[in-house]
Amino acid sequence: MDQNASGEDSDNIDWDTEDELEIQSSPLPSSSRLTYPDGEATVGDAEAITTTDLSHSKLIHHFVGMGFPEELVAKAIEENGGGNSESILETLLTHSALENSPQQEQPVDSDHYSSDYYENFADDLSDSDSWCEDEENTDSLSGKEKALSFLKKMGYTMEEASIAMERCGPDASVDELTDFICAAQMARAADPFFPELPEKPKRKLLENGMWKRKKHRGCDSRTMFDEEPLRLPNPMIGYGVPTELCPTPYRNLPEAAAGPPYFYYENVALAPKGVWDTIKRFLYDVEPEFVDSKYFCAAARKRGYVHNLPIQNRFPLVPLPPRTIKEALPLTRRWWPAWDTRTKLNCLQTCIGSAKLTERLRKALEDCYDDEPPAHVQKYVMDECRKWNLVWVGRNKLAPLECDEVEMLLGFPKNHTRGGGISRTDRYKSLGNSFQVDTVAYHLSVLKDLFPGGINMLSLFSGIGGAEVALHKLGVPLKTVVSVEKSEVNRNIVRGWWEQTNQKGTLIDFDDVTRVDGDQLERLISNIGGFDLVIGGSPCNNLAGSNRHHRDGLEGKESSLFYDYFRILDLVKCIMAKPN
Repeated sequence: MDQNASGEDSDNIDWDTEDELEIQSSPLPSSSRLTYPDGEATVGDAEAITTTDLSHSKLIHHFVGMGFPEELVAKAIEENGGGNSESILETLLTHSALENSPQQEQPVDSDHYSSDYYENFADDLSDSDSWCEDEENTDSLSGKEKALSFLKKMGYTMEEASIAMERCGPDASVDELTDFICAAQMARAADPFFPELPEKPKRKLLENGMWKRKKHRGCDSRTMFDEEPLRLPNPMIGYGVPTELCPTPYRNLPEAAAGPPYFYYENVALAPKGVWDTIKRFLYDVEPEFVDSKYFCAAARKRGYVHNLPIQNRFPLVPLPPRTIKEALPLTRRWWPAWDTRTKLNCLQTCIGSAKLTERLRKALEDCYDDEPPAHVQKYVMDECRKWNLVWVGRNKLAPLECDEVEMLLGFPKNHTRGGGISRTDRYKSLGNSFQVDTVAYHLSVLKDLFPGGINMLSLFSGIGGAEVALHKLGVPLKTVVSVEKSEVNRNIVRGWWEQTNQKGTLIDFDDVTRVDGDQLERLISNIGGFDLVIGGSPCNNLAGSNRHHRDGLEGKESSLFYDYFRILDLVKCIMAKPN
C-alpha cells in the first residue's frame, strides 16, 4: 500500500489507500473523459500511440474516428507535428474541455494542462460550501435550481446533478450532492475493463469496441449510481460538537450494547450502500454517530463512529485547535489571493501533489499578466488545490503540506512520526490513515471521570496511536494498552511515543488481528482484570470512493477485517461476562 508521498511524481499512486480516501471523491476532470459521437463518455488513460508510420491523412482519420472535429484535429496536428500523437491527443482533450466548459473563456496553453493529474482523484469535497458561491444573482432561483446551478458551474453534467438531486432529495446540500456524485464516479471507474494502473501509468485510449462491450454490460450513465452512499446528516456533527449549538442529545442504547467493556469503532462515512447497516447490525444495533472533523480543526475528515460511550458531559481538548487554514498556517496569509476562498482543507490524504504539478500551476499563473488570473485559470488552479490540499507559500507558488503540518492538523504532537528510520512516504501514509485526535478525544472525554485511576485498553488497528494520544491529552492514565497493528513502522511510532511521554503503564503489541484468539484474550483479561475500552478502525481500502478497482465493501480483502473487530469485541464481552 505504499503511497507516493515524496513529492517527486504524483502519478505513482496506490489507489488501495485506507483513507476515505472517504468517497472520496472529486469529479473526473472533464478533459479526462473521451466523448463519443452519440454523447456517451468513458474514462480513458491515454497512452501514446506510435504514429511514425501513419500518414497525415491517417492521423486525421484516426482522431476524427474518436469523435473530435476534423478542423480541431488538423489544428492540433499543425501545432504538435505529425510524429507525437500523445501531444496531439493532449491538445485535443484540452481544447474539447475548454469549449465544453462555461467558465473557461479562452484557450490555454495545453502544456499547463497536459498532465499526470488526469487519473488522480480527491477523496472529499467537504468544503464545497465555501467555494460554490455563484457569481451571478441567484436570489430569484429556488433552492433546487440554485443547487443545480452550483453543480453545473463546478463541472458536473446536468444528468449527474439531476440524478443526485433525485436520490438525495430536494433538500440535500451541495456538499451532500457532490459527495454522492463523486462516490458514484468512483464506483463507475471500478470496472473490469478498466486497465490496472502500472507503476508509471499513462493514459490508454479505450477502443470503440471495448466501450461498446462496457455499454452492453450495463455501464451506462445510470450504473454509476448503483453504489449509493448512505444519506448523511447535515451538518455532520453527530450528538454535538463543542463549536456548534445543537439540541441536548439523547439516545437509548440497545440492551446488547450495554455493560462492559465500552467499545468505539470508526470508519469512513461515505461507504458503499449497505455497509453502515451491516456494521450497525454486527455492533449490537447501535446507531452510528457521523462527524466531520472540520468542526474540530482546519481539515475535513468525514467519519462514522459506532460506540456505547455516554454522550453527556463531553468536553474538548484545550486550547482549541485552529479551525481555519490561515489560523493553522499563518505564514500563508501574506500570499493567499482573494480569489482562493478556501477556509478549510479537504480530507488529509496518504499522498501529496507532485513537484511537476506545482510547477505547472506556477507557470499557468505567471502566464497571466493581470493581477488576477482569468476565471478559467482560477478554476484550474483551485481544482488542483482542493484535490491535493495545496497552500500558498509565495507569489504564484503553491506547495503540499509538510509532514509536521499534517501532524498538527490531525492533533498529534510535533515530530510524532519523525525519526527512527521512518521515511517521508511512510509518515504521510501513516498520518493519512490515522484518527483526528481532537475529534476522538471529544468522544472519549467522558472516560476521564469514569476511570480516574486509569484505563485498560484493547486497541485494534492501532495505527500511529491516535486513541492513545487522545486519552493521554485528556489526562486519562494508560494502565495497560494491548495494541494490535500490522505495520512495523506504526508499531515503532507508538512505542517511541510511549517512551517519550514517560508512560507508567504497560504496552503490549501484536502484529496480526486475525491471530488474536480466545485463549490469548482470556490470559490477558486474567492478568489485567479486564478491558475498559475496545477501540479501533478497520481498514477502509474497499470502502473508500478513491479505490477504483476493489470497492467491494465489507467483503473486500482489507475491509473484511471489520469482522475481526466484531469477533474480538464479542469474545471480550463473553469472557468478561463469565463469573469469576
